[in-house]
Amino acid sequence: QVQLVESGGGLVQAGGSLRLSCTASGRTFSSYTMGWFRQAPGKEREFVAAIASIGGGTIYADSVKGRFTISRDNARNTVYLQMNSLKPEDTAVYYCAATRKFVATTTHEYDYWGQGTQVTVSS
Repeated sequence: QVQLVESGGGLVQAGGSLRLSCTASGRTFSSYTMGWFRQAPGKEREFVAAIASIGGGTIYADSVKGRFTISRDNARNTVYLQMNSLKPEDTAVYYCAATRKFVATTTHEYDYWGQGTQVTVSS
């Protein structure tokens, strides 16, 4: 069992940056692959980025490559999403999620979800 709490969302102008944090409860955080997803109104939840428990390998959606960076601090049970060069189309509720699968890029592969944090990028 993993409980996840996101923070760091807010309002930012296009071209700006935000860093999202997701803190997990549970003693086995380091055993989980962690992912970030986002969902805009009227759209399905989409994959943003993931970082593996072993080796820390990362994968990104094409839409955020070169702009977003996912990282984790296992000692603090926290995963981060650094978002740079934000665009209005990045506006969404961002969710962190956890899975024991080593590679996971779809919503149904994740077992635990945070409550979400709103990111709004103004033009």
